[in-house]
Amino acid sequence: MDVTQQRALLVKQSDKMALALTDNQLDTLMAYLQLLVKWNKAYNLTAVKDPVEMVSRHLLDSLSLLPFIKGPRIIDVGSGAGLPGIPLAICRPDIDVTTLDSNGKKTRFQNQVKVELGLSNLTVINGRAEACVDEPFDQVVSRAFASIADMINWTHQLCRQEGVFLAMKGLYPEDELTQLPAGFVLKNSHSLNVPGTQGARHLMVIGRG
Repeated sequence: MDVTQQRALLVKQSDKMALALTDNQLDTLMAYLQLLVKWNKAYNLTAVKDPVEMVSRHLLDSLSLLPFIKGPRIIDVGSGAGLPGIPLAICRPDIDVTTLDSNGKKTRFQNQVKVELGLSNLTVINGRAEACVDEPFDQVVSRAFASIADMINWTHQLCRQEGVFLAMKGLYPEDELTQLPAGFVLKNSHSLNVPGTQGARHLMVIGRG
C-alpha cells in the first residue's frame, strides 16, 4: 500500500470516528507518518514496522483522544516517538502541546518533526517526569506509559489542582483503579473506538478528589 492509499485509509477510518480533519491536517499527519517510517529504520522508535499498521495503531489511536482534549496546555508523558502528542498538536493548533520522554533518540526525532512540519505549538522535553519542573498543565496524557498509580505518583506535580490525567489503556483497568493514590479519583471513563485495531481501548479520566 503506497502513501496515497495510506492517506485514503486514514481518511476513511477517521470519518468512521467522526473526526473532522482538514486536508492540511491529513497531509501533515501523513508527513509525520513518513518521517516515523524513515527514522524507525535507524532508531527503532516503535515496534510497529508496517506503515499501514501505523495508521491505525499510532495515528488513529492517538486521534481517538481528540474529543477529550480541552487544553489550553497539555503534556504527553512518556511520549516515545511523539504519540499521542504530535498527532494532537497537528489537529489542535489552538492548544499548547508539550511532549516529555527520557530517551534522547526519541526526543531528537520529535524535534526534527517539529522543525520539518512547522509545529509552533509543540514543545519537546528530554527528561524524566519526576524531574520536570514547569508550570502545571491542564491535562496530563499518557499512552502505554505506566500503571495509573505510577503515572500519578511520577507526574502529579505536572497537573494543575483542577486539572485531569488522561490515561489510555487497553482492557478496562479494574485492578489499577483500586490502587489509585490517596486524594485521586476516577472522574470518568470512555470506551475508545479505533477502527482497524484489535482489542479494547479505554480512556480513564482521573482528577483530585
